[in-house]
Amino acid sequence: MSRRSSKSPAGASRPRKKGSLRSLLGDRVHGDVDAERPGAWDGVYAMVRRIPRGRVMTYGQIATLIENRLSPRAVGWAMHGCPEDVPWQRVVNASGGCSTDRLPDTPQGLQRALLEEEGIEFRASGTLDLAIYRWTPPEHRPSSRGANRT
Repeated sequence: MSRRSSKSPAGASRPRKKGSLRSLLGDRVHGDVDAERPGAWDGVYAMVRRIPRGRVMTYGQIATLIENRLSPRAVGWAMHGCPEDVPWQRVVNASGGCSTDRLPDTPQGLQRALLEEEGIEFRASGTLDLAIYRWTPPEHRPSSRGANRT
């Protein structure tokens, strides 16, 4: 007959000693942060509100510009539940396509129709040309200063 280890099984809570850090924080590893930091979705909404009419950004581009606080897929989820003042139609997939056609609660072709009203033209493949319509915020554009230095 084998003896069982006296250690508690993985994931089981250990008894807390009075006055220990664990007793003060509970099961949290880190304490609360007092500084105000906007939520990641708020960063997405702020970025999308800046996209001019007739221009687009990709889910991945936004994820990168908000310092990868969200994945491109999570940016999509943020857009799915965005406030009414956010021009959600201006965010497309990496191919320049409209991913919203796959959503059951969004009418087929709505995103494309809204973008076409803004002057964006689509190719026969159903995608737009990101080389023409992609918008990059000015503070993230490559600098041309010093490009002609010798």
